[in-house]
Amino acid sequence: MNEFEDLVTATRRGLFCKAGDFYIDPWLPVETAVITHAHGDHLRGGSARYICTDAGEAVTRQRLTADARVETMAYGESRSVGDVRISLHPAGHILGSAQVRIERDGVVWVVSGDYKRDADPTCAPFEVVPCETFISEATFALPAYRWPETQLVAREIFDWWQANKRAGLASILYAYALGKAQRVLAELTRFTSEPVYVHGAVATIVNAYRQCGVEMLPTLPATVAAKADYAGALIMAPPSAAGSSWVRRFGEASSGFCSGWMRVRGDRRRRGYDRGFVLSDHADWPSLLRTIRETCAHRVLLTHGYTDALCRFFQEQGVAATALRTEYGGEE
Repeated sequence: MNEFEDLVTATRRGLFCKAGDFYIDPWLPVETAVITHAHGDHLRGGSARYICTDAGEAVTRQRLTADARVETMAYGESRSVGDVRISLHPAGHILGSAQVRIERDGVVWVVSGDYKRDADPTCAPFEVVPCETFISEATFALPAYRWPETQLVAREIFDWWQANKRAGLASILYAYALGKAQRVLAELTRFTSEPVYVHGAVATIVNAYRQCGVEMLPTLPATVAAKADYAGALIMAPPSAAGSSWVRRFGEASSGFCSGWMRVRGDRRRRGYDRGFVLSDHADWPSLLRTIRETCAHRVLLTHGYTDALCRFFQEQGVAATALRTEYGGEE
């Protein structure tokens, strides 16, 4: 086949591989859904059959009904589906996240899903997969978004927690319930073994990560203590819990938010948090550029985020780059 003959197209149901008769992260129910990872904008219920990684099976099943048909593949395992061969490769985004490699007649396309290049103790590191066409996210595709070293951010979180403890305050840290919260709990093991209180939505995913052998700080449900006992404690919750009645049980508290959006100071002020910690499970601007170059792709298709800026950059470099219309979201 010609390298620019479309192996994957954007349709009303999602990204469709006609030659394989499957969709990648569809937003409407389909017969066969190949899943890059278990975040809600990439994994939706109702499809007849799901294919995901071995490593992502536990969190995928948590997000689907008990009778959902889920098949798994090991990273790097190759399988014929229709007239193509597919394989799943680490995306470095969250536990079990994958890029989908699709090959037909010697031509290779890769669909990245969401990905990052920073080290993360909770998931397999990103693997560069050479291809002719690379379908990439662009969540943080602006030069302003550049991530500090994760270990330094983890130290900032720990120091903030300890300062609040000395002041007699609880520390409520908001982080996405799947992926970000577990990453923080793993990174903090560098500095302490003290237990952390967690919201129920976080606790469910923590348990799945522990089943997969991920080492994190010990956790307790944020329902077992009297209000006075939370002074000095670290509590982790999803952003949706901010401002809710659930938060009142912790008494006097300082709030923090972990997100790539915290790289821009105005975002933290608008969201009303006391502290913002720059920690993202997506690639920053330098990592997006580096990754696309390393794939050696002749064409780049961008699914969501600041697609216009990234398209312009690569078009100026002589790379065919365009945006696709999808229903994927950004971080939080």
